[in-house]
Amino acid sequence: MSSLSAVRRTVVNPQYLNLALRTYSSVASTTYNSASRAKSHTLTPKRHISSTQQKQTTEYFPAPKTPNVKEVKTAWAHPVYTDAQMRQISIAHRKASNWSDWVALGTVRVFRWGMDLATGYRHPKPGQELPAMFKMTEKKWLARFVFLESVAGVPGMVGGMLRHLRSLRKMKRDNGWIETLLEEAFNERMHLLTFLKLAEPGLFMRVMVLGAQGVFFNGFFLAYLMSPRICHRFVGYLEEEAVITYTRAIEELEAGKLPQWNELDAPEIAIQYWKMPAGQQKMKDLLMYVRADEAKHREVNHTLGNLSQTMDPNPYQTEYTDPTGDHPSKGIDTVRGTGWERKDIFPTLPKN
Repeated sequence: MSSLSAVRRTVVNPQYLNLALRTYSSVASTTYNSASRAKSHTLTPKRHISSTQQKQTTEYFPAPKTPNVKEVKTAWAHPVYTDAQMRQISIAHRKASNWSDWVALGTVRVFRWGMDLATGYRHPKPGQELPAMFKMTEKKWLARFVFLESVAGVPGMVGGMLRHLRSLRKMKRDNGWIETLLEEAFNERMHLLTFLKLAEPGLFMRVMVLGAQGVFFNGFFLAYLMSPRICHRFVGYLEEEAVITYTRAIEELEAGKLPQWNELDAPEIAIQYWKMPAGQQKMKDLLMYVRADEAKHREVNHTLGNLSQTMDPNPYQTEYTDPTGDHPSKGIDTVRGTGWERKDIFPTLPKN
């Protein structure tokens, strides 16, 4: 009899009843979302809600949390950009000067063609009016951003991983290259996570990303084993194209061609990561922050492509004897679109 009473008390216990209802709601929500994504073949823009609405929604539908965990922090703090610094970012191109540069540039042009085809994009020539099928909408821009950032996060991780393994094999230091490459991969992933707050990839986009990542990762892995210099030059040229892409998006937004983004707030993940100040937390500001990051990656990889891949220290992790001199830095106070030349950074080191 006592056992039966215990069972009855357990069944009607409010704590267990609430737990059962939450579990059912979570399973039902997951099933519904999975079915919805399976039906979608493109990016679906997410309905934007204010931070107040977000708070109310979170309080009404409490998300399950890991016990005793308050916050998960990143190991890499993003440098603070000012509005004036971001407005100085411009399109730049490093001219190919040798066969390795031409290999890198040619490969980027092939990749650009494939990406344009996949995302329905065509860059207009000065004064050219594109056909309606190539006019970019908010939805098409987000599709291009998601695809671009899912690929852009690969090179830094591959390069950092291979240099890490090389350091283990050689049993000697890597002179600071690993940290910068891994931080670049992390930064590109933060771009992707930010845009995913604004749009939900459908099945077709996910398959495209899966295929592109599989091919690109393995191809870049083999290429970096053969010639790290060409790979860094390749990424430098790839980031040149990224700066062009985000510059055009900003220009179209300013021209009123993307009305849905005029008053759109940047996601909270972006505000926290870039430390976006009050009054600079709109979609346009977000694009400017991302473009500034891409411009920095452009400079970093062109610079690394100019250095000795086995001897030279990473100039972005180096403390110089003349701190007031003109040196590479992590911020965008000084941005060289074509990279720093080796002789300007380490004039006393022997030639390659």
